[in-house]
Amino acid sequence: MIRKLESQGVVSKAHSPFNSPIWPVRKSCGEWRLTVDYRALNEVTPPLSTSVPDMLELQYELESKAAKWYATIDIANAFFSIPLAAECRAQFAFTWKGVQSTWNRLPQGWKHSPAICHGLIQTALEKGEAPEHLQYIDDIIVWGNTAGKSSRKEKR
Repeated sequence: MIRKLESQGVVSKAHSPFNSPIWPVRKSCGEWRLTVDYRALNEVTPPLSTSVPDMLELQYELESKAAKWYATIDIANAFFSIPLAAECRAQFAFTWKGVQSTWNRLPQGWKHSPAICHGLIQTALEKGEAPEHLQYIDDIIVWGNTAGKSSRKEKR
């Protein structure tokens, strides 16, 4: 798992005074997802002023739509598409089988990763020609009264 992430440039070997324990999680498909237990780092990380939307509020908003068609999008590996600033990488170090590594991309398990990911995707959606949608981190739902309108913005 770590070798694959290393070959993709997501993690790299490191020498850091920081270290957090790994916390592998089995996905529903049976594969493993590498996460790291960043509870200690999360405790000393200052809060962000941005946040992820409340799921209940999104559900209420979605229920108010009178659309006939809905389409969902899950952006695969969204966190791993977001570079982690080089000066921050040492703080995200972890060790597996005696080799210390760190993330080059936004890690799962850090308290600000969801908000950062959500904000960047939200900014991209606002700049583009996105149809009417709701977003929760890397999950997006679009809707329309016809199948075509739920998959592309209606031309005006």
